[in-house]
Amino acid sequence: MKDQPFTQISDEQWQAITYNDSSYDTFFIYGVKSTGIFCRPSCKSRQPNKVNVLIFKNAEQALTQGFRPCKRCKPEGLHLPDLDWVVQIADYIDDHYSQPLTLEVLEDMCHGSPYHLQRTFKRIKNMTPVEYIQMVRIAHAKVQLNTSDKTIGEVGILVGLPNTPYFITLFKKKTGYTPLQYRKEYTNKSLVEVSDDETK
Repeated sequence: MKDQPFTQISDEQWQAITYNDSSYDTFFIYGVKSTGIFCRPSCKSRQPNKVNVLIFKNAEQALTQGFRPCKRCKPEGLHLPDLDWVVQIADYIDDHYSQPLTLEVLEDMCHGSPYHLQRTFKRIKNMTPVEYIQMVRIAHAKVQLNTSDKTIGEVGILVGLPNTPYFITLFKKKTGYTPLQYRKEYTNKSLVEVSDDETK
């Protein structure tokens, strides 16, 4: 067989992944298309969807196909630098802030333990993953409040905070204003700026 990833997984290989069988670690590794990460069969990460799995003979094959090594099982001793790993997590949050995001979701996405995820993210970003999620959501909420006439509840839903009372409380905690106060403040400021421009 040519030196390329298998397109189909055998029942034996799938069973090894399902049961985290370390005796297969020296025979193959597997990549998960939905996350772009490759692992040892013994990896304790959540079991992937079988249709998303590709089988590789070694880490080099997976790397050439654009897959990244798992932070948890470190296939063949390879691991992604912490900075690059955190950047990828932050990029994922930036792209999915409107969806339900928990540490469990991030753990599945990045294949890292919750403790390592929290500790490494905070060391690189000077804030926890949850704090970063909140920051991104509030930033997008500000844009919506400034540029649309959507209700406060609708804005909350758009930025991943569907519980309106919680959205209002979090927004005030982060900005010093309620969403409504912030919208009025921005509108008044804009009117003053327009008035100043017209008098010049």
